[in-house]
Amino acid sequence: MRRRVRRDAGKLGAHLAIGRRQIVTGDLAARLAFLREAERIKDTLRSGVTASGRAESVAEHSWRLCLTILVFADLLPVELDRLRLLKLAIIHDLGEIYEGDVPAIHQNTGDGRDARERADFRTLTEGLPAALRDEFRVLYDEYAAAATPEAVLAKGFDKLETILQHTQGANAPGFDYRFNLDYGKARTDAHPLLAEIRALIDAQTEALAEGRTAWAG
Repeated sequence: MRRRVRRDAGKLGAHLAIGRRQIVTGDLAARLAFLREAERIKDTLRSGVTASGRAESVAEHSWRLCLTILVFADLLPVELDRLRLLKLAIIHDLGEIYEGDVPAIHQNTGDGRDARERADFRTLTEGLPAALRDEFRVLYDEYAAAATPEAVLAKGFDKLETILQHTQGANAPGFDYRFNLDYGKARTDAHPLLAEIRALIDAQTEALAEGRTAWAG
């Protein structure tokens, strides 16, 4: 038993040593520079507000999107790549880092927003080591095009997190809750699980639209 422990420890040490050599040859400074620049997303605000009435940041939205995926991950198809799904969720709004978030109610097809955000994301990732830069860019484009089952689900969960927040936020008088009853419907209809979750949230949105309290029971 002791020999096995020593042997396993030796293998671990060798593995760590290899990893250390790989890290030393990597561009650590470039990775840190990317993270420093990405910190901007913490101050990039969305139109939604928290339960206390404070403006929500893009970083906070992305965090709860990832948490939402983790909460429902065991209900997803076994063949789904959950790590890729989380990567897509983490990456998906980084294109808003320089020009900010555009509320859904003000978005228009053909307004150039998607192209601008893609260009900004490429600027953000330009200094990363080539392999990592290319991976991030592939993920960004995959999400934008809803090109895989993982990207389709990521887009659906993104809509769910948004409308869930609107049922919890201390929204201003006159907030258009009925807009949310149709918002992103095609994305959340893309998978039965998304549709079931959507129905539960929509019931609360409907309550708010009628002047009742959400999540009361």
